[in-house]
Amino acid sequence: MRKLIATLLVAALAVSMTVPVMAAPQASARIKDVAKVQGVRSNQLVGYGLVVGLAGTGDSDKSTFTIQSIVNMLKSFGVMIGPSQLKPKNIAAVMITANLPPYAKSGDAIDITVSSMGDAKSLQGGTLLQTPLRAANGQVYAVGQGPISTGGFSASAGGASQQKNFPTVGNIPSGALVEREVPMPFTDKGQTRITLSLNQPDFTTATRISEAIDSRFGQITTAKDPGSVVVNIPYYYNDNVVSFIAAVEELPIIPDTVAKVVINERTGTVVIGSNVTIDQVAVAQGGLTIKIGRTTDVSQPPPFSNGSTVVTTNTSVDAKEQPAGLIVLPASSSVGDVVAALNAVGATPRDVISILQAIKAAGALHAELQIM
Repeated sequence: MRKLIATLLVAALAVSMTVPVMAAPQASARIKDVAKVQGVRSNQLVGYGLVVGLAGTGDSDKSTFTIQSIVNMLKSFGVMIGPSQLKPKNIAAVMITANLPPYAKSGDAIDITVSSMGDAKSLQGGTLLQTPLRAANGQVYAVGQGPISTGGFSASAGGASQQKNFPTVGNIPSGALVEREVPMPFTDKGQTRITLSLNQPDFTTATRISEAIDSRFGQITTAKDPGSVVVNIPYYYNDNVVSFIAAVEELPIIPDTVAKVVINERTGTVVIGSNVTIDQVAVAQGGLTIKIGRTTDVSQPPPFSNGSTVVTTNTSVDAKEQPAGLIVLPASSSVGDVVAALNAVGATPRDVISILQAIKAAGALHAELQIM
């Protein structure tokens, strides 16, 4: 009781104080950390191939596409064989995926991922045969080949099995060679301007980027929309656009963020943004504990009563409710005030989730509540 009264006194004192709550200082970031030059991006590649050298863990006879692929491959080498003569248990049909980084040159090596598409049990120890990798336009931009590293295993014997990771998916570091470059013009109208695309579109951040560039190079930018800023290249940088972009990317700004509370109910994780504020609200937190016990008693009859011994079971119910801690959160509380107040009432992460949801339902939480 004394603890509850002390908590209420502290809460009342906090409400009566008129000292304004200062916003938490925001960290600055470089423009290159919050935006990228439009047109500079990677491209996805995909291909279909065969993995050979498997120790009996390849596709079965039911994977007809694997058999057909083997027949076509052998035919290209001048070997004529019928599908009925093949036993593809040492071969597996796979799909190969890769990302072609921007400005990759012919002869550069990129990593590829190999995934089984049949009923193979494992790709461990296999080797990918030469496979063309195509983009969405159907053109071949890389060729992959090499031994596969699965990083896992699968073993079974006597009805027992053991598996680590996913042996039907593997990687080949530097397993593909780039055969064709992807043109990526990042300037418009004969190298007169570039466009910066924001990673998180925001009106305030776009305006701050425009102001930071203008303060360094003069009035050369236009915030087109929350997601892009158009930058005109100064005439003295027309022959050195790369240096101009590097100078722009290094300019510091303070990006604005949306007030958001992210909750992961599965793990009990709560992440509160620095801009989260609340109106004045009272929070009570407590718990109810119910215990049900059973005892066994023996009823013995008096002597010479011709009675019999009887065993009885008694059930007892005990309900206890812990005293709820009550605390008042003053208006315009910062994220630090919210966390300190919830800790003051002894709230666990699960309790914090319930409390934040209740505060949001009460209309006192000024933030977006995202539940994962």
